[in-house]
Amino acid sequence: MPIQPQQLAALMREVEQEDPIDFADLPFPDDDLRQLVASHLCEMAASMENFSTEDRLMTLLAVSAKLVLENLVLHVQLLRRHGLPVGDNVEALLSRLRKGGSGPEK
Repeated sequence: MPIQPQQLAALMREVEQEDPIDFADLPFPDDDLRQLVASHLCEMAASMENFSTEDRLMTLLAVSAKLVLENLVLHVQLLRRHGLPVGDNVEALLSRLRKGGSGPEK
């Protein structure tokens, strides 16, 4: 049986215990936003029911990678807008990019 949006939203809350999301002053309840995202992702996963397991995994990884990249870009933009320094991890990634490195050393 496929995962239900409520189950995914609960898992999201568990993950957030380790790495909380700053919802700041958004005019929406946190749980409503989680439920919206969980529903969207469950619909996306259901639309891949005819995909092979490998293709489904690759597609979900690609979606995850795109979201992490988007989060990184928005985070750096926000810090720069407010004249704040980026963290050490982000600075290390940006430094690697400036040097022309795109991945782990070979």
